[in-house]
Amino acid sequence: MFKNHTYQHTIHFSVWFLTCKHNRFRSKVAEAIFNTEIKKLISAPKTPIKNKEGVLDELNKNKKIIAESAGIIGSENSTPDSVINILKEKGYEVKRKAAKRVDSIKINDYDILIITADNVDPLFFKDSFKGKIIWWKISDCMDTDIKGIKKRVNEIEENVKELVKDLKESS
Repeated sequence: MFKNHTYQHTIHFSVWFLTCKHNRFRSKVAEAIFNTEIKKLISAPKTPIKNKEGVLDELNKNKKIIAESAGIIGSENSTPDSVINILKEKGYEVKRKAAKRVDSIKINDYDILIITADNVDPLFFKDSFKGKIIWWKISDCMDTDIKGIKKRVNEIEENVKELVKDLKESS
């Protein structure tokens, strides 16, 4: 199962990844990896995932499985090139480099809130978010710390792949 958080064995198809403050690194990494991995799962033959309405065949057609990210403060700076390049080396792509701030109304359109940061307490959302909260507690690092970025990307990738695997096994 997952490290540093609790997760009940329930399938949810709308995922919101939230980072510590700015939506420039950890949540962007989680969003890029999740969207790539879930596409692989959905497009793989004979691995349908069911939701409330029936079987989901393709991520891009029905938009039932979504991962987006935002920060509690946001930032005027976009995702650093160092992060983008490391993700690209691993076969992942950041679709939206610009940072985004959490929309307190839209957040309840999602089933799961995954806090990818060690410095955002889930209690911050106790009155505003009604779904399940998962906390990965991943530390931040400077955008010039390539070794640190790679370590955190690997940690996020492991957590995301476990989440996708759990979705597959639960379907």
